[in-house]
Amino acid sequence: RGALSCATRGVNAGALREAALLPQLLCTGAVQELGQYVHLHQAAEQSQQQRHWSSSSSSTSCGTRPSSFLFHSPSPSFPPSITQLRGFRSTLPASEPIKIKIPPMGESVSEGTVAAILKHPGDEVKEDDIIAQIETDKVTIDVKYQQSAPGVIKELLIKESDVVQVGNEFVVVDVGAAPAAAPKAEPKAPATGPSQAGGPSPPPPHKEPRRIAERGYESAMPTSPPPPPPKPAPPPPAQPPSAAAPPGAPGARPERRVKMTRLRLRVAERLKGAQNTSALLTTFNEIDMSSLMEMRSTYKDAFLEKHGVKLGFMSAFVKASAYALQEVPAVNGVIDGDEIVYRDYYDISIAVATPKGLVVPVLRNVETMNFAGCEKTINALGKKARDGTISIDDMAGGTFTISNGGVYGSLLSTPIINPPQSAILGMHSIVQRPMVVSGKIEARPMMYVALTYDHRLVDGREAVTFLKRIKEVVEDPRRFLLDC
Repeated sequence: RGALSCATRGVNAGALREAALLPQLLCTGAVQELGQYVHLHQAAEQSQQQRHWSSSSSSTSCGTRPSSFLFHSPSPSFPPSITQLRGFRSTLPASEPIKIKIPPMGESVSEGTVAAILKHPGDEVKEDDIIAQIETDKVTIDVKYQQSAPGVIKELLIKESDVVQVGNEFVVVDVGAAPAAAPKAEPKAPATGPSQAGGPSPPPPHKEPRRIAERGYESAMPTSPPPPPPKPAPPPPAQPPSAAAPPGAPGARPERRVKMTRLRLRVAERLKGAQNTSALLTTFNEIDMSSLMEMRSTYKDAFLEKHGVKLGFMSAFVKASAYALQEVPAVNGVIDGDEIVYRDYYDISIAVATPKGLVVPVLRNVETMNFAGCEKTINALGKKARDGTISIDDMAGGTFTISNGGVYGSLLSTPIINPPQSAILGMHSIVQRPMVVSGKIEARPMMYVALTYDHRLVDGREAVTFLKRIKEVVEDPRRFLLDC
């Protein structure tokens, strides 16, 4: 009734929407009553027009309508807002479902395996939220929600362990939809009385005799006694303990089978291919780390204060490798068919072990870097590798690799080259060992280094010269400044 009165006073549809009267009109049926009122009003107008026509026809000789009636019609007395209200429709924004596709996963990578699904149907997603992770031969890709407006996961078109390709549709998202509210748990009424303490329940109270009236007199009818409580079921008989399997019985020792990840499969394939294709040979040497450790101990605080990064040993070996690669270009080369490609740039890969496998991010143009640049780049790439956010572009290329097994306590090893590279340097742990210095035996911090190389391209003389050059530069860091 209130909506009807508002409409007849000329309240337009915008005012009704702003006043939130539309739900009331839809729920109370006032719109239907309003339509009936408009219908009656139009019928009254038609009747009035017919009467006007009859009176006008009697005053004309030809029975035609007067000119005043042809060019003028009585204006309706009903407000025009009623017509607007009859055509009123809700304009509330609706959710729009979209399909998200698998993004590009890097150069020469066209497919991957769904490693994990982090969002499920009914979950809300916002911009840059990770919906799923796809594992490729080189790295794990995060599939993110890129829309600015939040949405709700409607349907997943893939499942874990599925092989997907770039451009495949994998999830449907309702953009603009709100997540369903979780139902509220109804509070349980606290138990009272003796049963709360675990005791027997009290017997039902005895009812008084009820009196009924029948055929003009009253009689007392006692109620029947309550039925006895059911007896508890007897406990099932205890099963005899099974005989323990003897230690040597087959199948007694537990084991697990876990499917290999694509990254692990790819690493295994490449390393085995390197063994099958290359003529691998390893040469060794040892480095006295006294001078480098002294320099680090003296300037580490000033280095950290100026550059904001700690001074480590890896930057010294990276710079020493860059000097050695310039002097022995064969170690930086690669075999391509029946040709040798000598690369005049020096991009050094750093092997980093992650929970999902071995990755090798690349430091590019190390010959132009200083110690601070090397340390900052190594720290940034190592953090991305451990967090799983490293990209394929960070690992593409590389002309030489350094692997530091010393952080895990390795004393000596023979690393395997990373194809198509031709050599790899292995660093190891620093150990105090007795050494002869100027005719005297002294305890010195020593490190074994190993160079594994492809003997098809690198000769023994070049490999030994390369490793000796690294030894000379690291043992006397002043050579970095003098370039000698």
